[in-house]
Amino acid sequence: MRETPEELKELQALLDASLSRSTAHLRSIINTERTLTAEQVTRVLTGMCTLALSTVTAKGEPRISGVDGHFLHGKWHFGTARGAAKARHLAARPAASVAHLRGEDLGVFTHGSVEVLNPEGGEPSADWPYLLAYFKEFYGEDLFDWDNEVVYYRLHPHWMTVYCPDLAKLTAP
Repeated sequence: MRETPEELKELQALLDASLSRSTAHLRSIINTERTLTAEQVTRVLTGMCTLALSTVTAKGEPRISGVDGHFLHGKWHFGTARGAAKARHLAARPAASVAHLRGEDLGVFTHGSVEVLNPEGGEPSADWPYLLAYFKEFYGEDLFDWDNEVVYYRLHPHWMTVYCPDLAKLTAP
């Protein structure tokens, strides 16, 4: 768990607000008995989590693809090749949605807007050195030309909800 107390507080407020303004149908599925607290979310979402990333084309058509997601400091971080279609979509239209599913045991659904962490020819985010060290440790120092081949994003969520009917199933050995 890498989150500060303030980040946990912000994440909990987001989870609470998102669920409270969801439809009655969604609240009949995801309720206080079948969700997780911010602290529980950060304990479950460790390492690499496969995400289904949704972007939109210039014609307004939805596109979905898979990315490696890392939940760090209460937000999703993910990368792709600089020349990937999803990179073009996000450059033009930074709104995105991601879903992380583990069968029927866990569903994490997030909508928000992306921030480019290492823009080509631009100033990287202030925490890029920390994040780059994390990614290099996770994937290996030499997996990519980290400056030219990959672009990384942080999804700033405006809505996020978690479905988890039985936390014990996720944490059992």
